[in-house]
Amino acid sequence: MGARVAVTRFAGKGEKPSVDTILTLVQRRCLRGFLLLAIVLVALAAPLGAGGQDSETRVLAVQLDNDINPVTQEYVENAVDRAEDEGFSAMVLVLDTPGGLGSSMRGIVKRFLASKVPVIVYVAPPGSSADSAGAVIAMAADIAAMAPQTNIGSSTPISLGGEDISKDLRRKIVNDAAAYVGELAREHDRNVVAARKMVTEAANYGARDAKAIGLVEVIAPTLPALLNRVDGMKTVPKGLVLDTAGAQIEDVEMSFWQRARDFLVDPNLIALMLSIGLIGIVVELWNPGLIFPGTVGAISLILGLYGLQVLPVSLAGLLLMALAAAFFVADAFVPTHGAITLAGAILFVLGALMLFDPAGEAYQVSLPVAVAIAGTLALLLGLALTRVVRAARNPAAVGTQELVGGEAVVRRGDLVSVNGELWRAHTADNSPLVSGTHVRVERVESDLRLVVGSPMPPNEEEAH
Repeated sequence: MGARVAVTRFAGKGEKPSVDTILTLVQRRCLRGFLLLAIVLVALAAPLGAGGQDSETRVLAVQLDNDINPVTQEYVENAVDRAEDEGFSAMVLVLDTPGGLGSSMRGIVKRFLASKVPVIVYVAPPGSSADSAGAVIAMAADIAAMAPQTNIGSSTPISLGGEDISKDLRRKIVNDAAAYVGELAREHDRNVVAARKMVTEAANYGARDAKAIGLVEVIAPTLPALLNRVDGMKTVPKGLVLDTAGAQIEDVEMSFWQRARDFLVDPNLIALMLSIGLIGIVVELWNPGLIFPGTVGAISLILGLYGLQVLPVSLAGLLLMALAAAFFVADAFVPTHGAITLAGAILFVLGALMLFDPAGEAYQVSLPVAVAIAGTLALLLGLALTRVVRAARNPAAVGTQELVGGEAVVRRGDLVSVNGELWRAHTADNSPLVSGTHVRVERVESDLRLVVGSPMPPNEEEAH
């Protein structure tokens, strides 16, 4: 069109354009058109590229190499909430656990079942395991996966003390746990028989066996390989389609505060904190005003009570430990020559061993730790009682009575100096006091005047 206009312009002037002129005009017009087209394409590509970057596939990888307890339960549940709120394509729980509390396990299972994003449990890295409660959590995942050289299973319930449960009670608890894990496996289209055997027979499966019998869906050596293999899979029963190939992985680990709280959820540490709290408070009661023992004792007691709040405790064990504390304190006021302290130490050991019975085998105070704490308490309180008894047998050495029998130096008039203090004094026979002489205090009168002996002869002063 532009070339035709140019030709017309030349023709109107009676001139005939050359071929080179026409080609030059055409090239210029084409170049302008290409530039305009390029600008339009760049403007369109910019928002498309930005939109593609915003919609990049992301996966939240939650690292958990700890036991299952209320702190780790909160950590996992918060991760699921974040995956939902921030629009992650999936959440992967990278799991390595020996098990833990049944109540915390069930809380995690319920959160997985209600999750709106696909949840993948990946037993990894190689050498890891998902035992006991960890195996049940894996059965609740939308996708169960394992790394090579890992294992899963051994979910048989045990008694509060750690030994096998017997007879009717064992049958009741085992059947309940087997039905629970079996139903989870059935709903996720996994091997129900194998899942139940993890409970009824304490069966444990390696990664290849678990994949072969349909207990897990995928074996993958690394997390990126796992995400590529599960891409496009449709979960059962939610029907979510995974879009994870080449996804950007965002790792999540427990925060410092969560690790600190998890550290405090240790039965042995809780027993130690309670004992330190008891010692500090008892010492402060015996020696009011020291401040430091009472402060340390109060802080330790609060930390110990936090652990008691997190873990399920036995009321009988708690009462035994409270009675032990009462015995330790009572021995300071009742002359039993340490018998009550010994009884308190025995009660402390029994209470510590029973304290966390409801939490299961993984949360028990070890016998050596309980005996060591009780022995230390008895020894410290025994030493303190010895000092108390020794102080009680010594005569009082306070007030004006400590002046009797001491020496005084006559200063001027009726003033004498005793231990750097000036007192009014007179002799028993009212003889005059000579300045600079040494006299002995015989008694203290009601008006706080001292009665001193007669001045010592010079030879006695020199001998003294």
